[in-house]
Amino acid sequence: MKTTQEHNEKIAKMTFAAVYPLYIRKVESKGRTKEELNRVIEWLTGFNESKQQELIAENVNFETFFKRATLHPNAHLITGVICGYRIEEIENPVTKQVRYLDKLVDELAKGKKMEKILRGS
Repeated sequence: MKTTQEHNEKIAKMTFAAVYPLYIRKVESKGRTKEELNRVIEWLTGFNESKQQELIAENVNFETFFKRATLHPNAHLITGVICGYRIEEIENPVTKQVRYLDKLVDELAKGKKMEKILRGS
């Protein structure tokens, strides 16, 4: 499935603060922890837990969130389908980065080993 401009704009404008509690609920309902979630987010973005909390307090949208992030060099190894979209086919950088994060959260919730989620890092 190909993303539309409207879809990309909607993703970019969503705030990390609005989505983060949903990530926590998803992983905790499957027996994983907030600490594991924060580790996954830090691996992808370089943001430690205190920086994540600053960004939440600042209510940044995903466009700003990923502009400030330093993506892990192995982020390109995150592939597959998430929310009906094949990650490696997404052209919009912000949408692709948000889907990277969604995929990592999904893998965490599904019980994948941390070593696999962090692509061997």
